[in-house]
Amino acid sequence: MKALTIKIPPDLEQDLLQLSEQAHMSKSELVRRALMSFIAQRKSATSFVSALDQAGDLVGCFKGSPPDLSSNPEYLKGFGSV
Repeated sequence: MKALTIKIPPDLEQDLLQLSEQAHMSKSELVRRALMSFIAQRKSATSFVSALDQAGDLVGCFKGSPPDLSSNPEYLKGFGSV
């Protein structure tokens, strides 16, 4: 195993020491487990997926619609306050 040196504030060191005694394991083992848990959470966290990413295969698949459907306010008459 490789060694890693970190600096922590006194109150965190005190909490670590107390938990180490309660759990009957070394401070190193507690830090290793906490770090592994943190990394596993980050790996499993879902990243942002845009609507285009999710429905990208639908873009441009409809034929016969007006080319300015998304930008011409004329098509929005009767919807809301436009």
